[in-house]
Amino acid sequence: MNSTLMRQTAALLNDMLQFESPADGKLSEFFRQHRELGTKERAWIAETAYGVLRRYRYLREISITEPDEQEDTRKLILAYLIKIEGKSIRDLDEMLDERQKEWAVQIKSKTSEGFAPAILADVRDWFWDKLVAQYGEAEAMTICRSMFEQASLDLRVNTIKATREEVLARMLAENTVKDNVITTTPYSPVGIRMGSRLNIGKHILFTEGKIEVQDEGSQLLSYLVAPKRGQMVADLCAGAGGKTLALGALMKNTGRLYAFDVSEKRLNNLGHRLKRSGLSNLQAQLINNENDIKLKRLNGKFDRVLVDAPCSGLGTLRRNPDLKWRQTEQDVAELNVKQTNILARAAKLCKTGGRVIYATCSLLRDENESIAEAFLQAHPDFKLIPASQVLAQQNIDLDTGEYLKQLPHLHGTDGFFAAVFEKAGQTTEVAKDS
Repeated sequence: MNSTLMRQTAALLNDMLQFESPADGKLSEFFRQHRELGTKERAWIAETAYGVLRRYRYLREISITEPDEQEDTRKLILAYLIKIEGKSIRDLDEMLDERQKEWAVQIKSKTSEGFAPAILADVRDWFWDKLVAQYGEAEAMTICRSMFEQASLDLRVNTIKATREEVLARMLAENTVKDNVITTTPYSPVGIRMGSRLNIGKHILFTEGKIEVQDEGSQLLSYLVAPKRGQMVADLCAGAGGKTLALGALMKNTGRLYAFDVSEKRLNNLGHRLKRSGLSNLQAQLINNENDIKLKRLNGKFDRVLVDAPCSGLGTLRRNPDLKWRQTEQDVAELNVKQTNILARAAKLCKTGGRVIYATCSLLRDENESIAEAFLQAHPDFKLIPASQVLAQQNIDLDTGEYLKQLPHLHGTDGFFAAVFEKAGQTTEVAKDS
């Protein structure tokens, strides 16, 4: 650690703390502009900047008395290193000037006595109040603190090309991962969990299309959709297609799988992943919105419709800590309108006996149970199918009640919610392979 690293990290953090756009994009741009940085330097800068984002509110409270934009970011970094990382002032000697050493002494002497719970939980007041209303104060605090930790690196084995056992055996035998703790995921039958981060994008198993990076909670969503061979399936908000590819593998490359999205850039990314995957049953379609004419032609055609809805992302704070500072209560209210409209559109695409699966990576009832309950009230031709029942039919032992509800402190995944709705009528027949 030296003064140059401190200066560079402060510059990056100052940009991130504008909260104008996602932190991961800011980090990527910063590293593109500083190609001279080595692997260890990049790791230190990234971990420190993200560490500050995770504990931003607490660190501000402990370090900043009189706001000064030029000095604040350095004080935040110092507070993180001393209070969170446990560094001594002697450890930091090489990177501090005399004035900064005075700050360090002041920061070290401060305690969190008297801090409000929302400050200790490191979230905004409105988010804290909603979590307390849902879970009670003790569990709300546990949830928030569980999201101070970095997310594990979860991989999904592409069963079109390999089995989990084959991939595990290869990874355990390779020198590139010899110091990593590698385990199977506790719930997903195709998941592998890495104990520490790895540049998986350059790994031979990734380039061969045998593995994809995907959180275990996201992997389980495809099992909740439970597509059958030969069926017609839609991913209505496909994004870059991680869940779509998982669905294609479960369908064993049969039937027809549609990936719809409003972003051409995201669908182009799906195209690159599709080439690696070995799937041939997937068709990506760009749409303007949920009322696009391309969708109208497909009304009543689908056996399964997945709505991985646009949401606050507040269940992903382990990997996207900036979201808790960027999202507002008003943003969530606006998202609720989108979620309701997209789910209603999905209902029209679904055939009699088919299913609509609604999912978010949010912890908020406003985006989860409330949307599901309102959908059932507005669509009496649909009924709720217990998520635990759908998973049990595929030998996945995870019972969180009628809905799939995963929490970081309980399941080691991002915060996920999902509901399964079935359209009244005769149960969908399993189509023949095509």
